Amino acid sequence: MTKFVQFLFLAFFISFPAVIARAFPADTTVVAGKKYDKSFLHHLFFGKHYRKAWAEPVTVTFLNLQTEAGGLKPFLKGGSYQTKNLRMVNPEGREYVLRSIDKDPSQSLSPEVRNSIIGRLVRDQTSVIHPYGAFIVPPLAKAAGIYHTNPKLFVVPDDPALGEFRTEFANMLVLLEERPEGDQRNAENFGNSEEVVSSRKMFGKLVADNKNRVDARAYLRARLFDMWIGDWSRREDQWRWASYELPGKGRKYVGIPRDRDHAFFKFDDGIITWLASKYSNNLQSFGKNIKNLDGLNKTAAPMDNSLLVFLTREDFKQIGDSLKMQLTDEVIENAVRSWPPNIYALTGKEFEKKLKNRRDQLPKVAEKYYEILAKDVKIPGTDEEEIFRLTYKGKELLVEMLRPAKKDKPEQLIASRTFKRSETKKLKIYGLGDEDLFEIRGEGKTVKRVRLYDGEDQDSVSFSATKIRRIKFMDSGDGNMVPNAKLLKVIPYDPKADEFSGDGWLLRHRLY
Repeated sequence: MTKFVQFLFLAFFISFPAVIARAFPADTTVVAGKKYDKSFLHHLFFGKHYRKAWAEPVTVTFLNLQTEAGGLKPFLKGGSYQTKNLRMVNPEGREYVLRSIDKDPSQSLSPEVRNSIIGRLVRDQTSVIHPYGAFIVPPLAKAAGIYHTNPKLFVVPDDPALGEFRTEFANMLVLLEERPEGDQRNAENFGNSEEVVSSRKMFGKLVADNKNRVDARAYLRARLFDMWIGDWSRREDQWRWASYELPGKGRKYVGIPRDRDHAFFKFDDGIITWLASKYSNNLQSFGKNIKNLDGLNKTAAPMDNSLLVFLTREDFKQIGDSLKMQLTDEVIENAVRSWPPNIYALTGKEFEKKLKNRRDQLPKVAEKYYEILAKDVKIPGTDEEEIFRLTYKGKELLVEMLRPAKKDKPEQLIASRTFKRSETKKLKIYGLGDEDLFEIRGEGKTVKRVRLYDGEDQDSVSFSATKIRRIKFMDSGDGNMVPNAKLLKVIPYDPKADEFSGDGWLLRHRLY
């Protein structure tokens, strides 16, 4: 008898996780945000947005902490002002994150304002986001050849396994996705990279060593995809970077977009919100046309200006054409129809029509964005020694960035681009750290305003150009060797931090 009792106890403890798992039903019916379902008058002034989708009941699976991803243990609360996050880890050490579907943008306001009518109206504008928009992005991104997360929709159970986080997260509607960080060799959607890093670390590596580089074409592909789905919030922290060893030395970085909260943004369909969109042009609504590229890309502009600087018009055109071909009607329809049937009935046809129409515009959008970026170009060096060779050829200017010859190694080209008078009005080149050489040669009338910035350490200028527009060399006065040339104007200046070194350059990206 004693042995039998011992057997029962042993069987119970072995099966304890399954017992806990069975304590919760498999699924439940929830409403993402009934509070956003407002009156006609409210719609008129503050927009219809996606209120019907927020108020629509959906059937959602309970998250099983004992079995999902091999078992998940919560360990750290995080998130932004708007979103509640809970980081979790499985027995293999892979990290996941729970992110609340509902948001509260009023958390960024002072307590006095947050509790006022203004705070309530700000919270109400969460309805500009489609509650289930993030879930159709992965199949679209996969078809486009872009790395991506794979979010799943769950309700968090009232489970003791949540520990100290139980009170705050129990019964919450969330998405669960892999966290792109560290060793991801088993994750095809993260490029099977052995090291995924933050934007801060990636930019730090770029400015420290000119043997490191970004896959600019892959980044452009991801950025055009952002424009296609109307995702205007693509700041530096919205990216992680898969990294790979290059032959010899250095690493290549490929972008992994994350956090699609602002994709498919729908803001300007109320009187007051329409007026607000005219004041803040970055608040671009997801309509049938891709409009106002300056506003749509405002938050991503610092990154785009740095990472796309050596791509040509033809690069932009090729990638725009490629995306148009890959994002077929079938791909779009299959992605949108992955929504619950009642959500598809509310917004599915609208999304299919808009996505197809915007897809067809991608080649023209790509060329237009190239033209925007080409008007005013800033080329950063690194904290290593470089040669910046400017060769004037009539109406064109060839800019080459090279590693100097050393011992038995000849010069090595890092990157180059030809600038045309019809496209580029301003060109600035920043030497940043170490001893750099600026070579100016050839002849021709091309870019109107060219400025060269010396940076740290002693730099030098070699000047043999003729019949060109006058170039300005910005001299910080730290012993640079600059020839006396009629077409080279030396201007003493007190450099800003982001003009002087690699660490300073990171200030442009709010990463240092």
